[in-house]
Amino acid sequence: MFLVWPFLTSEGAQDVLATIAGSARRLVYLSSSGVNEDAGWRTDPIYRLHAEMESLIKASGLEWTILRADTIASNALGWAGQIRQDGVVRGPGIAPTAVVHQADVAAVAARVPTGDGHAGATHVLTGPHVVSRAGQVRLIGEAIGRPLRFEEVPVEAARERMLADGRPPALVEALLASTRRPRSDLVTSTVEQITGRPARTFRQWAADHADAFR
Repeated sequence: MFLVWPFLTSEGAQDVLATIAGSARRLVYLSSSGVNEDAGWRTDPIYRLHAEMESLIKASGLEWTILRADTIASNALGWAGQIRQDGVVRGPGIAPTAVVHQADVAAVAARVPTGDGHAGATHVLTGPHVVSRAGQVRLIGEAIGRPLRFEEVPVEAARERMLADGRPPALVEALLASTRRPRSDLVTSTVEQITGRPARTFRQWAADHADAFR
């Protein structure tokens, strides 16, 4: 079983895990690379949720494998409307990370349930390069043949915009917590070690998804 937990609380997770245990032997959980030995994750609601889920999974009796993914490239699809409108992506500043192509996450997730040596393992998945938000926008522009730019907006302005768009306040605060995260220069070779091929670059991701931004 491959589990993505799409909520901001672990409420109900024990019941879900008990149901999974009734029909599956091994569980692969998509967590976050922000859950690590640095106690700073404890103040980040998204990281804290993933840490809670990891603890529940480890206590569930299932064979488990944790995939701690860095920023997933498909998050950038949320910029498509702004890019099509005027070529400017507006948002709060978030520190650069080694953005990982979702196809690489999927490839790893497809291999670990039946592969040897993954039970009880925690794998950290990243892309091959650290990329800023501005860098991601530039690479999308190159993929679609248009000059694009990223315009940083103050956190309070971003909060007001997201609330006005109808997003729940708890979700807004969880998303804005990412603005307090430090830059991460972590780059792993885990994708290549497990799949046998190098992790895809964000440039490749942009080329793969160019039509979404045109």
